[in-house]
Amino acid sequence: MCFRHPDRPTGLACSRCGRPACPECLRPAAVGQHCVDCLRNDGVQKSVTRPTFADRGIRPMVTKPMVAARPYATYGLIAVNLVVFAICAMQAKGVDMVRSPLFVDWALVKPWVADGDYWRLLTAGFLHFSVTHIALNMISLYILGRDLELAIGIPRYLAVYVTSLLGGSAAVMVFGSVAVNAGASGAIYGLMGAVLVIVLKARVSPVPVISIIALNLVLSVTIPGISLLAHVGGLVFGAAAAAGIIFLPQWVLSPQHRSATSVSRVGWTSVVVLLVIALAIGIGAGVVYANSHVLVG
Repeated sequence: MCFRHPDRPTGLACSRCGRPACPECLRPAAVGQHCVDCLRNDGVQKSVTRPTFADRGIRPMVTKPMVAARPYATYGLIAVNLVVFAICAMQAKGVDMVRSPLFVDWALVKPWVADGDYWRLLTAGFLHFSVTHIALNMISLYILGRDLELAIGIPRYLAVYVTSLLGGSAAVMVFGSVAVNAGASGAIYGLMGAVLVIVLKARVSPVPVISIIALNLVLSVTIPGISLLAHVGGLVFGAAAAAGIIFLPQWVLSPQHRSATSVSRVGWTSVVVLLVIALAIGIGAGVVYANSHVLVG
C-alpha cells in the first residue's frame, strides 16, 4: 500500500527511503524513482504530473522511467505456458494436441469435469491448441500483465489472474457445450477487465481500453473455434476481483478506518470470495450435468 494513500495498492517503492508508494507519489530520478517526501526534503519543488496511458491505452499507472521493478510473475506465467505447450507438442510429435496425454488429462471437457476431474477448471488455462493460439495469448499476456502487475503487486496480480481463469471455466461449465476447451484467454480477458477498473480509478479516459475489449469480444464471436463464454466469464470475474481490491475498501471503510492492514484485508477477502464462487459454480455445474446425464441415460 502507498504510504501516503493507504487505499492504493502498489508494487512500486521509493529507491531512496524504500517506502511503498503509488505512481502519483513518485518522480523519476537518475536512478529509480524518489517519493515526493524525499524530494521535498532535498528542497526540490514537486511537479504534479498525472501518469499517462500509452501502449494502445493499456499501460496502467506506470511511467516509462520507472524501471526499478520487473513483471516477474508475468514472465513466469508466460514461461509456464510455453513449457506446458512444448511438453504437449513433444508428446503429440507435432501440434495435434489431442495426441498428447497431458493435454487430454488437463483440457476442460464438461463430461470429464462432471466425472470428478475438477482440476481441469484450472489446468485448461495453461493449454493451447496451436502455435498461433499460444503466440497470440502470450503476446496479450505480456502487454496486459507487465504493467498491471507493477500497478497492483505480484500477489494481487496472480489472484486476479487465477480468479479470471476459474471464472472463464465456470462460464463454460454452465453455458458451454461438451466441446474441448483450453487456453489462457479467460484469464487474459480478466486482465483486460482489471485494467479497465484501474483506468477508472485513475480517472483517465476508459475509451481505449473499452475499445480493445469490444474489439476482442467481436473477434470472439466472428472467428470460429473461439470460446466466447470463457472470455466473458474471465472478463467479469477479473473486473470484479480488481474492483474488490481497488474500490471496495473505500466503499466499506470509513476514512478513519482505512489503514494499510484493513484495506488489504477487505481486498483479499473479496478476491477469496470470488475464487470460491467461481469454483462453486464450476463444480456445481459439473454435478448438475452428471445428475442430468444419469437421469437421461
